[in-house]
Amino acid sequence: MAAVARSSRLAPRLAALSRPAFARAGASSVAQRAAFSVSAGRMKSEVIKEMEVPVTVYSSDAKGTASSNSADHFSIPVKAGAAAPAAQTADAPEDAVTPLQDKVFRQMPRTMQKMSIMGKVVIVTGGARGLGNHMARACAEAGAKAIAIFDANQDLGDESAAELHQKTGLPVSFFKVDVRDGNAINAAVQNVVDLYGAPDVLVNSAGIADSNIKAETYDPAMFRRLIDINLNGSFLMAQAVGRTMMAAGKHGSIVLVASMSGSIVNYPQEQSCYNASKAGVIQLGRSLAAEWAKYNIRVNCISPGYMDTALNRVPALDAQKKIWKSLTPQDRLGAVDDLNGLCVFLASDASGFMTGSNVLIDGGYTLY
Repeated sequence: MAAVARSSRLAPRLAALSRPAFARAGASSVAQRAAFSVSAGRMKSEVIKEMEVPVTVYSSDAKGTASSNSADHFSIPVKAGAAAPAAQTADAPEDAVTPLQDKVFRQMPRTMQKMSIMGKVVIVTGGARGLGNHMARACAEAGAKAIAIFDANQDLGDESAAELHQKTGLPVSFFKVDVRDGNAINAAVQNVVDLYGAPDVLVNSAGIADSNIKAETYDPAMFRRLIDINLNGSFLMAQAVGRTMMAAGKHGSIVLVASMSGSIVNYPQEQSCYNASKAGVIQLGRSLAAEWAKYNIRVNCISPGYMDTALNRVPALDAQKKIWKSLTPQDRLGAVDDLNGLCVFLASDASGFMTGSNVLIDGGYTLY
């Protein structure tokens, strides 16, 4: 009798277990759908449409003292529909370069002080023109103690160094250096040490680009030359400056200018060598960052997208530039000063916990 009783009690359970899983889940899924329907209906009915937005503004008194008692409370009306923002006209670019003064620096909040490069010695390669020259100007404005421009072009280098000195009053020097020449680099870096002390920052912007050359017809000599300048030159500069930082026991920052071409393949132009060279620069930066972290030397890369430099302002590239812009979400090429803020940030102590990074600044091109 006991066995029969047990069997009768187990029968409903066994029957339930013998049903397919989807059948067992049916009741609970119906309940879940019902609950979801109720929740969804409730969410639809709970759309908030405020008629006004309460605002509290805290401002200092006439003596400049902050006080919670000086708050203004008011409301602003909410208009139906989304209003388009008012168009703003851009200010005309100024050619002036205003260096950060010590008095101003001391009055800045701590966060802004860390974002400066006050008192630092900076070397900029490829600084005679274009992106490198604008980054050198940005370093001057951010508080650099002295700037050394390395470039292979004697005339442009002398002209740009003299102009930067005249505009800022800062010590600026020019060294005619080909980044493929290790001995010349070592001599120039040592002279920077003799003049200003060991460098705190290297911005390596020197490089060239060969484009619209099919891989199957690429001249091997041209291929080697571009790799020698873009990749080997980046290594030789980083090595020379890194050694002086280590010898001086300085916390240093090395910024290598790579390219988005090191991470993607450009369209429509063929440029296998340039892409390979910049991919090498990115991996070089990561490797040096890993090796030199123990010396408190940080190494990061900037990877620009298509930039509106003088080298790109030629009629032969007009058709391609239309394609480049159409593939860029911001629908424009980068301005020559669009790298400045990132350059200063990477050079500054504000990026002190950042090393081995490759930062894309391309108007969104690599999003697609």
